[in-house]
Parts: sequence; structure tokens; C-alpha cells
Amino acid sequence: MGPQHPSTHGVFRIVLELDGEVVVKATPVPGYLHRGIEKLAEARTYTQVIPYTDRMDYLASMLMNWGYVAAVEKLMGIEEEIPERAQYIRVITGELSRIASHMIATGDYAGNIGGLTGFTYTFRDRERIMDMFEMVCGSRMTVSYFRIGGVAADLPDEFFPACRQFISDLPSMCDEYDGLITGNEIFQARTKHVGIITPEDGINYGITGPSLRGSGIAYDLRKVRPYSVYDRFDFEVPLGERGDCFDRFSCRIKEMRQSARIIGQALDNLPDGPILAKVPKVIKPPAGDAYAEIESSKGVLGCYVVSDGSPKPYRVHFRRPSFINLGMLGKMCEGWKIADVIAILGSIDIVLGEVDC
Repeated sequence: MGPQHPSTHGVFRIVLELDGEVVVKATPVPGYLHRGIEKLAEARTYTQVIPYTDRMDYLASMLMNWGYVAAVEKLMGIEEEIPERAQYIRVITGELSRIASHMIATGDYAGNIGGLTGFTYTFRDRERIMDMFEMVCGSRMTVSYFRIGGVAADLPDEFFPACRQFISDLPSMCDEYDGLITGNEIFQARTKHVGIITPEDGINYGITGPSLRGSGIAYDLRKVRPYSVYDRFDFEVPLGERGDCFDRFSCRIKEMRQSARIIGQALDNLPDGPILAKVPKVIKPPAGDAYAEIESSKGVLGCYVVSDGSPKPYRVHFRRPSFINLGMLGKMCEGWKIADVIAILGSIDIVLGEVDC
């Protein structure tokens, strides 16, 4: 079946077995975009691996950077040495990255259902985040901004008014998405009560992120196991009620609003000081292993790093939320019609760079 979703234009395949128009079995076939990032990491220094993480979930590259450097910092035993200013900057840029990812998810999903206008609205607004990233690090999508021990550069002066204006405007942007997409009766007919993930199935399949929270389970690492300085911020974890496509979609719009709250608090309390811990130029962690997790835009991103004491990692492995969330697609599609498969796949919000890393 396909192409329908942007990821089904050659890099992802779904094989459907049908009884008329009803799906009897759906088999996801990933692997066509595989670039061997985990293997390539074995021939790079610890710092040289960072640009590869940008290419995983390239729609939320700040968060991909964070998941990797957090694991290396744990391996080196320097988690407590990360400067406070760097921690706050990570939160600000990470939440901007989450908003940018959710904007793509929102607009792209509307396009999947047939409402192309929503796509143009969210891309218009996301450009403002890309402009801010360009101010911070010179790049818009593949940022390579995080460093082992902190971040690459301090936030420039022009970033602050742009960011404050953006988070001030964000609620009205989300209102616009709700008016144009969420409240549309055709959109609701295509998504409500379709592709339900029960709380039990969500847990059993290891699903995380908005795809799990849409089923009413309040599992967000930023709350249940706070890392960095997230325990200092006041925000809510939006939840769905039915676990259907509509709930997963609406959770992402609500999460954008919460991310703006976090960014505002971080800007208000941003401390002065250094942005990078004192780490050696040639990073050689002691032999051993470490695993760290962060809450990415798609769910829990985990990174497992093994060191043999050399300047290059012996092994790097990522727990990719898109890949794991995709594991339930077959069950979600069974009993629904061909047109519903489009709505169900889009509601998971996968990105193939992360699935096939």
C-alpha cells in the first residue's frame, strides 16, 4: 500500500492482506532507509558521533543530540558537572525542537487525511523555530548543537526577543490549528474511535510518548523520572481518553502549549555561568557501559554506550521510539478499512531516519 504518508514514498512499506476493503493483516516492512549509524559510530570519536544523531529524528534533532550526550556523560560520570546554564539552554532548545516536531506531526497528519491547508499553517510557524536554531548554531535542521558536557555556544542576544515573542504567539497558533483541523467534522469522523491503543496494549508493546499518553497513561520521563532540571518547571502532561487517532493527534497540540510554558519558565530563570563542563579534548571514558533516556517528541529515546577505554565507542545502540511504536501498527490496522490505515499510520508520527538508524 502507498505512497500516502511521506514515509511511504520508497523508504517504508506496508503489505496488506484484505477481505474486500477490510484489512485482515498488516505487515510493516522497514529497513529501506538503513544507514548504519550505530555501526558508523564505532569508527568515530565520541564527539564525532553527535552529527549522526541529527540524522535520526531530523525533525527533533536537538533531542536526538541530548539522548546521546546524556549517555556519554553518564559513562564518564560527569552528569553532576554539567553547568546550570547549559542545562537550562538544553531545556529551551529541546522544547523548541519538540514543538517543531509536533508542528510537522500536526500539519502532516492533516495532509494525510486530506486537509492540505493545515500543512501550510504549521510549516509557516515552524520556520520561526528554524530561524532561532540558525541564530544559535548556524544550522536549521541538523544542528549538532549539544556537546558532551554542555552545549557548543551560548544563546545570542537576538535569540531572546525572538523566543519570547514566539512562545507568546504559540497559544494563538494552536488555537488556529484547533479551529482549522481539530474541530473539523470530517477530520473527526476519520480519526475518532479509529486505531485504538488500549492502555494494556500500549504498555505491553512498549509504546511511549503521545502515542501512549493518548491512551490515558501519564508516562512522561520529564515527570516520572525527571532528568536535567525538569523537576524545576511547572507543566502538565496532556492525556487522551479513548486511545484513538484523534486523542494521539490532540495530545500533540496540547503538548506544544505545555512546552511553551516550560520555555517561558526557563528563560525567566536562566542562570549566568559557563555553558560547558571541563572535559578533555580527547574523550576517553573508562571501560564500561551506560544507558540514559530522555523524553523525545515521539517517546522515550534511550542510548546505550559501551566503552573499551579508547577514544572511540566500542558499541552504541539507540532505543528508538518510532521503531518501537511502529511494532503495534499491524494490530492497530486489523479490522479497519484501507483508508483508515492512512489515518492510523499517521497518528503514530514515525520518522524513518529514527526507525532505520
